[in-house]
Amino acid sequence: MRRWIAALTLPIALGGCASWKKFQYEGWGRDGWQQPDRVVAALAIEPGAQVADIGAGGGYFTFRLARAVGPGGLVYAVDIDPDMVGYLRERAREEKAENVVVVEATPSDPGLPAEGVDLLFTCNTYHHLDDPVAYFREARGTLRPGGRVAIIDLDGEGWFSWFFGHATSAEAMRREMDQAGYALVAEPTFLEQQNFMIFAPRDEARP
Repeated sequence: MRRWIAALTLPIALGGCASWKKFQYEGWGRDGWQQPDRVVAALAIEPGAQVADIGAGGGYFTFRLARAVGPGGLVYAVDIDPDMVGYLRERAREEKAENVVVVEATPSDPGLPAEGVDLLFTCNTYHHLDDPVAYFREARGTLRPGGRVAIIDLDGEGWFSWFFGHATSAEAMRREMDQAGYALVAEPTFLEQQNFMIFAPRDEARP
């Protein structure tokens, strides 16, 4: 038990609050169960695209997305947590990621430009939204023609959902995104403990 407590408290002792939060986003052997490279490949992002990482946290996906869009593209790293916003800005400077723009958002507004993004991406953030229907209904205005929304969230069935205490069922996500005006266009199934769905505005969605 003492070793377990020490493992949890060490990041705080070494680097403070931001380091601990970063560990929460990137620790727990995440690369194994999250399969980030496979996720990015499934998004089929074109070089030069503009992507928003909603709830970017410590940048787990942000900088992978930045590599996918290339130097001609742009990734908005969006978060409402000042600690994470500061960390993201520092990390972007250190990694010389000139195609990453950090945005300090509000719970109801991602702070993105109108018709400014080709893809809205969010991982393990959907369940934190107070009103996902209203949020994504408003976010529709940030999408360019042909834009998409990709959502990954804990499915409520694996032990991670039990451990973290929050999740979103596939049925709830489909229903709420339908109410927000989107149609499901793809549903990759390789993530064992998360739902992964890709939506498009209903008036643009193709079967």
